[in-house]
Amino acid sequence: MGPLRILILAGLLYIGYRLIMRSLGKGSGTKDAKKRASAEKPEMITDVLVEDPVCHKLVPKQQAIQLEVKGETHYFCSRECSEHFLSEKGEEL
Repeated sequence: MGPLRILILAGLLYIGYRLIMRSLGKGSGTKDAKKRASAEKPEMITDVLVEDPVCHKLVPKQQAIQLEVKGETHYFCSRECSEHFLSEKGEEL
């Protein structure tokens, strides 16, 4: 193989390497994306999920139905679950 063919082959291999790394997100194109991501402020978490003690669904705390029993607050996904909880706990109250 002549020196010209080796240079052409090396150039093609380099271009292939850059294309593969860019598609994997590790190329030079991601430096700009990283700068933009670091410049943006992360979103604040405004709500948490709570578990319904009856059906065990996760519900956003702000949307859940709250019920206080013996000084303890319970969160429910629906009125039916809160009524079911009260009927079960009603014997213990």
